Amino acid sequence: MQNQTKGIIYACVTAFFWGFLAIALKVAVQEIEPITIVWFRFFIAFVILLGWQLYRSPSSLKILIKPPFLLVLAAIALSWNYLGFMLGINYTTPSNAQLFIQFGPLTLALAGFLIFKEKLSRRQMIGFFVALAGFAFFYRDQLLAFFDGKEQYNLGVLFTLSGALAWAAYATMQKKLVTVHPGQMLNLFLFGFPAVIYLPFINLAPVLQLHWTWWLLILFLGANTFIAYSSLAQALKFIEANKVSVIIFLNPIITFITMGILTSLEVSWISHERFSLTTILGAVLVISGAFLVVRKRKARRIK
Repeated sequence: MQNQTKGIIYACVTAFFWGFLAIALKVAVQEIEPITIVWFRFFIAFVILLGWQLYRSPSSLKILIKPPFLLVLAAIALSWNYLGFMLGINYTTPSNAQLFIQFGPLTLALAGFLIFKEKLSRRQMIGFFVALAGFAFFYRDQLLAFFDGKEQYNLGVLFTLSGALAWAAYATMQKKLVTVHPGQMLNLFLFGFPAVIYLPFINLAPVLQLHWTWWLLILFLGANTFIAYSSLAQALKFIEANKVSVIIFLNPIITFITMGILTSLEVSWISHERFSLTTILGAVLVISGAFLVVRKRKARRIK
């Protein structure tokens, strides 16, 4: 199999798992506290990766003892990204959180312009304005026509946006770190650090009383974290980052379609969502604008 094909497959795996992640989190938060869910995601992913690295590369564990300062900052940012996204889902809906978390890649593109001195093309500038217009359409429609609790919705959006900004900070630092250290070695600390700092705040007593089917959901969330981030690292190894970004932007589409189907089926185990034409227009504008921002122009062939 060619590297290009491998990279596309790995990126699609990441998009697939992230597409269903928000829905699974919304179901889990019905019985488990948000911070406890976040801890389980990091802890399970860390245990899986630790076992893998012990088998493949025991020397990589040294990063747990003496991590670079920049990696500690990246881990703090990723810790809040997970919790901010989780709280956003708790106070709004999976589709809302998935859309507003796209502010992260947009911010990362802006950071590339300001920090890494990358050129910002006219197409990217248009993409920013298109995405911002989409956020405005989506936010106004959902706020006015769907949610009874205005403060709760606003709080959820703020938590999600803060998580998106934290992700952009993490990704900016990760971009520098990955040039020096292997991706899985970095992930070992990035998963382990939050599992330690969130430990004093979790409440396991209610979780231990849950039916075993809820534990399957918890295991899925942890495995989702490990598989998605491992696949992302592999995708970046085989194909360009801009191609990976474009494929990953499929994940909110997966969430929207799935939630639309669940809403039409009127299932009882997850809150229904409202999809008006304005909502759909806003979502399309956000995803299209973000696509314009992250997609790089193909280099011209020299004849």
